[in-house]
Amino acid sequence: MTQHGPVHPQWPARLHVVTGKGGTGKTTVAAALALALAAGGHRTLLVEVEGRQGIAQLFEIDPLPYEERPIATTTDHGEVRALAVDPERALLEYLDRFYKLGAAGRALRRIGAIDFATTIAPGLRDVLLIGKVKEATTRTEDGHRAYRAVVLDAPPAGRVGRFLNVTAETARLAKVGPIKSQSEGVAALLRSPMTAVHLVTLLEEMPVQETADTLRELADLRLPLGKIILNGAGPPMLPGESAPVTRAQLRAGLTAAGLPADPATVRGLHAEARDQLAREELAARLRRELADLGRPMVELPFIPGGVNRAGLGALAAALTPPPADG
Repeated sequence: MTQHGPVHPQWPARLHVVTGKGGTGKTTVAAALALALAAGGHRTLLVEVEGRQGIAQLFEIDPLPYEERPIATTTDHGEVRALAVDPERALLEYLDRFYKLGAAGRALRRIGAIDFATTIAPGLRDVLLIGKVKEATTRTEDGHRAYRAVVLDAPPAGRVGRFLNVTAETARLAKVGPIKSQSEGVAALLRSPMTAVHLVTLLEEMPVQETADTLRELADLRLPLGKIILNGAGPPMLPGESAPVTRAQLRAGLTAAGLPADPATVRGLHAEARDQLAREELAARLRRELADLGRPMVELPFIPGGVNRAGLGALAAALTPPPADG
């Protein structure tokens, strides 16, 4: 595994935070990006923090434990590992590392101290979750990066700003000690060139609007913006600047093709053509709105029948197209 080379020229960050409105396919995109960045014999880490086990469902494997384990390989010997970060286990790890509580720390689970600790320090849970991601991103083995890149399947767009900024809030609340150091270290990573926050969207009005709102929020928080990833995109079915087709044209076309041209058939086809033209006009407008946001945009194809392992490979290929000749 070659983890010491440069990061990918099209995806130069080492920590890729993938978010988007619920239902846009952000987990699928995060998984495809992890596969894409593993190509060439590299190792990447795919992380989830919401306890949904979305990665396990996508790859059709058993629920992920709180440990990094291989879940996929690429045809050129790259490897994707995955980790589901559990806040309780992260807190125990934190207590053991900084306070050497050992078995006493593990006993805290039995008396509910985990919930107590994260209640009295509201931002601590997210600091610990992102802290685990930071550790993996910056970890070295034998003088080289353990991972070429870490891809975080983050909370949805409506919550991601608060999630990523909570480390800065906690750093202000904790004046001294390991919590302050942990928070400051995480906040520094999240605002450095090592990180990029990518937004997944669809050509639908609500996801596009939420993408615009989230970009503004992240910019206000001084978090590094990455790419807009347009998921499930497809080429227009009708040529550009299409004029509405008339019923007379439909009738003539059906007749020329030797197909039924009765009034009911013509009426139904006319309604379908009108609706399709309206959908494509909307899609064209939404594409212009996304382009006006001023961020690099990558389009992923629609995968009929849902995404399986082969579909993930197709999405990974679309995320890293080969360089242009010359």
